[in-house]
Formats: sequence, C-alpha cells, structure tokens
Amino acid sequence: MVIKILTVAALATFEIYAAIPTGFAFGLSPWIIFIASVTGGITGAFFTTFLSDKIRAFFFKNRPVKEKKTTHPMLHRIWDKYGIIGLGFLGSFLMGAPISIAIGAGLNANLKKLLTWCCVGIVTRCIVFTLVGYFGLKLF
Repeated sequence: MVIKILTVAALATFEIYAAIPTGFAFGLSPWIIFIASVTGGITGAFFTTFLSDKIRAFFFKNRPVKEKKTTHPMLHRIWDKYGIIGLGFLGSFLMGAPISIAIGAGLNANLKKLLTWCCVGIVTRCIVFTLVGYFGLKLF
C-alpha cells in the first residue's frame, strides 16, 4: 500500500491529472489520494521554484549572448490582465504548477508570491478532481 501511495505522490509531482485516476485505479481511499496528490504537487512546485535558477544556468551556460528580442504582445496583455494570481492559480489549475512557475520565472515574476498562488491552485485542483473521481465512481 505504501508503494501505491508513493506512486500517486510521485505522479502528482509532475501532473495531478495522472495521479488522481491512478489512485482510484489502485483502490485507495479518496482521502489518501487527496493527501498524496497535494503532497506530490506541492513538492513539485517547490522543486521547480527553488531550482529554477540552477536549471536556467545549466541550460544557458554555453549559449552565446544574443540581442534581446521583443516578446509577443498577447503574452503581455494576459500578464497585465491576470498577473501573478492568474498565473499561479489558474495556470496551476489548468496547466500544472511547474509549467506556471517556469513561465513566471521567464517573466521575472516574484517567485514567492507565485509559489503561494500555485499552492492554492494545487489544493483546489486536488479537491475538485478527487471529488469528481469519487462521485464519478459512485455513479457506476
């Protein structure tokens, strides 16, 4: 049973959409699925946040310096409209927290605030999808 719980937590580190159905396929309790997926999701968000500078330095250490390019205007409109809250909460709910944090790091956002809103999005997403899975299985 411990291996099943760790599997759900490890899957949630990368993608919660895969972790919650896996937990139901393993026959785990919805509470255990929820706790394991929240733990894994928050762990993935923290690793992405605190290792983002090292990852960026690793990939760009031998890259020649180029002139700064202008970014797409739609990206700036979305960023100006929704800000850190939109990127953290909605981004982690729709795309996943590691992707939202990577985009925020690219936009030079405050990573502590972004991490806070990503954690809120992770908990909300785990609540919603665990409830949907639980009541969906009750229908059958």
